[in-house]
Amino acid sequence: MARRLLIFGLGYSAVAVARAALTAGWQVAATYRGSPPAGTNPAGINPAGINPAWADITPIRFSAATQAIAAATHLLTTIAPNATGDPVLADYADAIRAAPALSWISYLSTTGVYGDRGGDWVNEATSPTPNSDRSRHRLAAETAWMLVGEGRAVDIFRSAGIYGPGRSAFDDLRAGRARRVIQPGHAFGRIHRDDIAGAVLAAMAQNPAPGRRILHLSDDEPAEPASVVSEAAALLSIAPPRETPLADAWQTMSPMARSFWAENRKVASQQTQDTLNYRWRYPSYRAGLRAILAEELCQGLRQQ
Repeated sequence: MARRLLIFGLGYSAVAVARAALTAGWQVAATYRGSPPAGTNPAGINPAGINPAWADITPIRFSAATQAIAAATHLLTTIAPNATGDPVLADYADAIRAAPALSWISYLSTTGVYGDRGGDWVNEATSPTPNSDRSRHRLAAETAWMLVGEGRAVDIFRSAGIYGPGRSAFDDLRAGRARRVIQPGHAFGRIHRDDIAGAVLAAMAQNPAPGRRILHLSDDEPAEPASVVSEAAALLSIAPPRETPLADAWQTMSPMARSFWAENRKVASQQTQDTLNYRWRYPSYRAGLRAILAEELCQGLRQQ
């Protein structure tokens, strides 16, 4: 049987999953809203000049995804919920339950569901205690997907902060918006985009039995954000921004940034790596940053 992956929400991380799946021989379709992606048409033909993110991916209008759901063997959703629930399940819960070939469902969630742990570690068996409405919505969506996926394999990936090419401390430094916010002992987990793709592909390749798994996408070295900025500046051979105590930076932070700083936890992922028989390509921010810079240099991007 052909392996057909349907992705709801072809965003930054999902593009990496799609490219990895195509390389591994999967057929990949993904939903879009609004006009068809540049260079494609509803039949899935991808002529010259296509947006590279969509090359060889069949575009599916979100409002007309029933047929694609029926054809899919695997489903990944990255679309965030809102106060009224998960938008995919709002439209397609019945179609997903009835999908004849569908054996595996994956939902990309967030480690934010664990809330504030005062800097302590959480692992895959830790009970969620979300503090923010955004994280409570995520946890509710996880539960909803588990229920809809009853009788199938359902993998819930809880992701730490996502970074990678085009979304790293290098970009903030070059744009002049990087800050070294100082709060000793306040470490964040993060995960390179390509390790998200690697973990998802490893999970799909296992053909897991029906049941639910909680999997963590977080590298092996939680770190203070100021350390990441300093490392990136050193790699660019530029001076890092001045240090700014958290109390001074707080007033100018966005509500989203404040919500991250209001919580302090470390996320373990050894069980996930063992379960998937997959080891992070970039187990620390240092390894990840070096790989990003090498990729940028290969593409001829400037360093400053």
